[in-house]
Amino acid sequence: MRWLTPGLGVKRWIGVILAGTTLVGVGFAILILDIYRNTPDTWWLPIISTLSLRFLDRTLRAVVFGGSGLALILLGTWGLNRALLKPFMRPGKPILDTVTAYRKRERGPHIVVIGGGTGLSSLLRGLKQHTNNLTAIVTVADDGGSSGELRRNIGILPPGDIRNCLAAMSDDEDLLTQIFQYRFSAGAGLNGHSLGNLFITALADITGSFEEAVAESGRVLAVKGRVLPSTLHDVRLVAEVQQQNGSRPLQVKGESEITKANGHIQRVWLEPNNPLAFPPALQAILSADLIVIGPGSLFTSIIPNLLVPDLADAIRASRALKFYVCNVASQSGETDGFTCDDHVNTIERHFGGRLFDLMVCNNNFSGSLPANADWIRPGPENDQRQAVYYSDLLDQENTWRHDSQKLAQVVMDLFYERTGPLVNREELNIKV
Repeated sequence: MRWLTPGLGVKRWIGVILAGTTLVGVGFAILILDIYRNTPDTWWLPIISTLSLRFLDRTLRAVVFGGSGLALILLGTWGLNRALLKPFMRPGKPILDTVTAYRKRERGPHIVVIGGGTGLSSLLRGLKQHTNNLTAIVTVADDGGSSGELRRNIGILPPGDIRNCLAAMSDDEDLLTQIFQYRFSAGAGLNGHSLGNLFITALADITGSFEEAVAESGRVLAVKGRVLPSTLHDVRLVAEVQQQNGSRPLQVKGESEITKANGHIQRVWLEPNNPLAFPPALQAILSADLIVIGPGSLFTSIIPNLLVPDLADAIRASRALKFYVCNVASQSGETDGFTCDDHVNTIERHFGGRLFDLMVCNNNFSGSLPANADWIRPGPENDQRQAVYYSDLLDQENTWRHDSQKLAQVVMDLFYERTGPLVNREELNIKV
């Protein structure tokens, strides 16, 4: 009976459908009663009676009633569908396209994306157009900016990268998402905090758990997929940095301090070094059809996730395809002079073995880059054990970043190519 609540715009169309059903019933009644009254004892006489003018006249009336009723039923069904789907429709987009796109995304592959920072957000923004079964696993080693300050003063896990992923996966990136991403100026008394960071922090205090705060934030932003921290432990990223003067390597603690060390990062690790992974993140990895690692800061966003032992073991055990998306440009103080192969080799060295089925790299080097940044190009000689796919992935407005739509389309095309019923994955594991 709740469907009869005033203001839903449903009752009128239900009435139209009932009126149409009544007219169809009247039409059938005219035919049935006429046949009943004129049916003789002999079986063949009804055939003759159907040819009578009187029967044809009543048949015509039955058709008029039945046809009118059928038209009303169709009209009511159309109106009822529009009333139910109106909250989900977008201006200028037909209902059929909206429903088709939703069903296609609902049946999409289960994709897990691992990383952090703006690179991961860019990939998620494109992939959400292809599937609703999307999970982002994000590092919690960030200790700089607004996230770092909240982490130090309140003791919450850093919400910054998670906030960016939630905003990117939002079903409607309009005003609400822009508000969620809004950052107060330093002179506003909020020290440059992001409203989304404060929102997640407040929810964590209200709900009593960081993971519940992230889940509730996703509901507010109409996120179809999930954003999960790699671990709920308060971990700290530590790096061994070889300085340019050749002196003894330094041990640098803190994600925000590593890129300031002005040297070559040799390796990174977590303290404590054996944090437990977040169980839903493990479940997502083990049930995934595709695992995409990157893009994002190599040492401070991607590798920290792989340093969580349980998470690394789950990736090893997963039967999903595993892609690596290499950055477009180098990051000063972190990947200066790196090639695409250097990125993969560094990840696999920290991971402890071969990891990827395919590496996706940009091959469009037009446009200008910020100071202290260089294009990340293929190495002089690929070792032939790593499948590589090159494509134009460049964002023409921000040339140091990926174009969300281009990147997502390439990833999905490569996935479907390798999971088709007639495709042998070993045969496709070649350099393209």
